Parts: sequence; C-alpha cells; structure tokens
Amino acid sequence: MHLRSLGYRTDLIFARSRGRVTDLGEAVAVANPHSPSHYFGNLLIFRRPPQPGDLPHWETLFARHIGQPPETPHRLFGWDVPAEGKADWTQFLRAGYHLEENVVMAAPRLRPPPQPNTRAEYRPLADTDEEWAQALGNQIASREDGYDEDRYRRFKEGQLRGLREMCRAGQGFWYGAFLDGRLVADLGVFSDGEGLLRYQSVGTDPAYRRQGLCGSLTFFAGEHARAHFGAERLVIVADEHYVAKRVYSSVGFQDAERQQLLLHVSR
Repeated sequence: MHLRSLGYRTDLIFARSRGRVTDLGEAVAVANPHSPSHYFGNLLIFRRPPQPGDLPHWETLFARHIGQPPETPHRLFGWDVPAEGKADWTQFLRAGYHLEENVVMAAPRLRPPPQPNTRAEYRPLADTDEEWAQALGNQIASREDGYDEDRYRRFKEGQLRGLREMCRAGQGFWYGAFLDGRLVADLGVFSDGEGLLRYQSVGTDPAYRRQGLCGSLTFFAGEHARAHFGAERLVIVADEHYVAKRVYSSVGFQDAERQQLLLHVSR
C-alpha cells in the first residue's frame, strides 16, 4: 500500500495503531471502530480526485467499508496528492458536502524560533496519570471555538489514551512546556518507522499564547524526536488561515502540498 501524500502517509501512523487500514485498490479505507465519529479516523482516501458521477459510488464504498449513521455520523473523502487530474466536486457540494483544505508542511530539521520562550521547561511527558491529565486539560482548554466541551472531552480522553499507548510502545513522544510545574502547551511527535515524523494535536493554553511557547515547544520536540528516531523529515498539517501556520514557518517548516477533503455530517 503506497500513498504519495506526506499528509496521508503520516496519518496512517495513527490509523494503523488505533484502527484498521484496508487497501481497496481504488482507495484506502481508514476505520476506527473504537471512535466511529472521529472524522480523520474514519475516511476513504482515493487514488484520484473526484470526478462527475463519483458521488453515489463513493458513498456506497464508505457505507460498506467505514460505516453509516447513527454509528458513523459523517462521510469523509480525501484523495492522494499530488494526484494527476483536475478535481470536480460540484456534485458533492450540491449534496451538502463541505470542502476542507489544509496545508501539509515539512522540514528536514528545524531552527530555533525568532522569539524563544526561555522561562519554560520543555520535555517529554512522564508516564504518569498526573501529567497526562494535565495534557488532557490543556487540549480541552486550547480547543477551537465551536466544540462542545463535554463531547470534546470524551473524544480527547479516548484519543490521548491511544496516543499514550503509542508512546509506551516506542512509536513517539508526547511533549509539554511547563511553567512553574504547570503544563501550558503540549503536542505529540510520532514516527512511521521509515524516516518520517508527524506532529499531532498542538495546543497552547489561551492564557499563555503569544509568549513564544508554541514555537519553542515545536522546535524542541522536533529536534528531540529527530535525534531519537534518526528521521529524515518532519511533517505537520495546518489550516491555511490559522495563526499557527506562521509559527510553524518561523521554525523552518515549508509548504509541501495541499490536502483537500470533502466532508458531510449527518444532522
């Protein structure tokens, strides 16, 4: 099973650990029975962009290999990039789908941020319930607007449980920035075992933003993980219009490719 996209190739680090990945030939099916409502844990990645007439076939494949409401309350389609051919998603948009666009950024190694925060302590989390509870609290506090706190907490509890197991298995590290012993920023970095490292769930407590913590932690974690795994390339996925993209650029990440997906959420 080979995907060209750095974004999807590194997405499979988590999909293989927490769910199942199936090569259907025309697409790769990613499914997580433990979290069927998690968008990026349950999707189809096609070998080519959407074309007129694809909608009914793609939806049938999703229902057959991923799931359907009420257990799986969404449908999510991506396509391997860079891919030949022009995408035509007109039919999907008319059917109520929303186009999601992200930028995949990469770097062989990182440089220190222009304004580092030297007050904080940066290190991998200890494998203790106390420190992982702090990470959970920070992930919830730093969530984007529009997410219900209780539902987001349940999702993050399950996600971090799986990520902690991956850390225990030697697949990556979870890092924190600590001020006076309190975790105020956190993120994960995980290896695909073939030279790629992928960042996951970068979050900074809103009360501690604009203090250089995110850039400093991103730099520290990348260099620590790169040295540990002997990796050749670091990968991170960002919203094109989100302020964090500028932070990632400041430590050496550069745009590598664009990732487009079509999402439909059942009401």
